[in-house]
Amino acid sequence: MKIAVFGGSFDPLHVGHIQIINEALNSLHIDKLFIVPTYLNPFKKKSFASSSLRLNWLQKVFTCKDKLEILNYEIEQERSVPTIETIQYLKKKYANIQKIYLIIGADNLATLHKWYKYEELSKLVQFVVASRDNKIIPENLIKLAINAKISSSNLRENMNSSFIPQIIEDEIKRHYKMKQRIENIVNILDNKKAENIQIFDMSDKDYFVEQVVLATTMGERHGISLLDDLKKGLKDKNESFLQIDDENEWIVIDLGDILIHLMSPQYRSKYNIEEFLSERDAEMKKLQFEAGEE
Repeated sequence: MKIAVFGGSFDPLHVGHIQIINEALNSLHIDKLFIVPTYLNPFKKKSFASSSLRLNWLQKVFTCKDKLEILNYEIEQERSVPTIETIQYLKKKYANIQKIYLIIGADNLATLHKWYKYEELSKLVQFVVASRDNKIIPENLIKLAINAKISSSNLRENMNSSFIPQIIEDEIKRHYKMKQRIENIVNILDNKKAENIQIFDMSDKDYFVEQVVLATTMGERHGISLLDDLKKGLKDKNESFLQIDDENEWIVIDLGDILIHLMSPQYRSKYNIEEFLSERDAEMKKLQFEAGEE
């Protein structure tokens, strides 16, 4: 059995990734290609979309591909997983594997030696390099000729529709626009000395808003000042303040799909909203797991 492994953040998935996968299926003589979304890239501190959302996008785009499997092993570990661990997992799961191609982008070549247990990994796999930005690829490596000049980081900034798979285009644009809106809110709160700012993604939790922002104020006057700063700072961002509940030490701002809580330390400790939101998250994960078992 010959397999290929193509891992990445896919944050977001774009046509360049699809070209790599199609070219690998066409040019490599393999029995199966595994797409492996990371929980968190070992060389990055954060992802811009949750692992569950990135996995969902992959599953929607690659529903009818032969010889293709989306492997959620790294996501299930809920931590950064070095590539060699995934390769060892596959070798253990499929005892008849004879050859493993590991597909990487040409931009990874310069830092490949920094990968965890690189020397051991290089003995287990044969590297296959997808071309990018005219980077030179050594002749001793297999090359996949890819002509899509796009990266996930560029796509997050520009949201060019021509590089986004149509079936998930609306979802991707909505998600990264939401991330920018949240970043705008957090920047205002942080610059004006709000404390312990927390973000809760409730988009798949059957909640009445998609995002909840919690921040601690230094008291009633500070809360009112933060509210004024948010009104001024978000005015040019086309945010609509649908409702504001201002009750002394607890201000609630409803932006429609985002809810902002500005609370004094005493109120935040007393009502412990983050515990409720975390329990909601755990409850939905349990329901999703049980539904999957059925």
